[in-house]
Amino acid sequence: MNEIDLAASAAVAASAAAFGADEVVWRGWGPWLLRAGVVLVGLFWVVGAYNRLVRLRGAVGAAWAQIDELLARRSGLIDPLLVALQGPLADEAGTLAALAAADTRQREAAQAVRARPSLASALMEWVVAEAALASPLARLQALVEQRAELRDSEEVQPLLRQLAELAPRLAYARTLFSDAARAYSTAVQEFPTRVVARLFGMRPAPGL
Repeated sequence: MNEIDLAASAAVAASAAAFGADEVVWRGWGPWLLRAGVVLVGLFWVVGAYNRLVRLRGAVGAAWAQIDELLARRSGLIDPLLVALQGPLADEAGTLAALAAADTRQREAAQAVRARPSLASALMEWVVAEAALASPLARLQALVEQRAELRDSEEVQPLLRQLAELAPRLAYARTLFSDAARAYSTAVQEFPTRVVARLFGMRPAPGL
């Protein structure tokens, strides 16, 4: 065997030895590396799913903020309307008191929703309070329409007109909220995202 053959044989032997050493190392560390890779992938997925849920829940909060602004403006119109009608509608003091009480209850319920717009119990309480407000407000508007001096009142009519203009805007804002709540609730209930939602205590949000 010449020197070239000897060198080639040595190179092959060295390569085989290195391969064998690498195989030993892989057998020792390979499973751990695979496990670490799986854990990292899972961790990245959990972070991504959580951020998506937080973003969708934030959209619910932003949608409620629009409703909340309109509710504040409506209450800001109801207060001076009640003051303006205390004299002309003194015989309907019960209706005025019922409207004032219903608006106060609605404000308190809205404040509770403001803290956690995706909380079902708080939102349902507001829905009930909002429905209770509708009846005395409608009766008051009907009483005003029945009296000529109030229909032509420059103090009362602008307030009623602004209330009427707020109604469709509030209805549209409620639709936007329901859409945002539906998107969030769907994500919370989807598999495997719902595993992350349960882990962090996230629950579906009802619509309006």
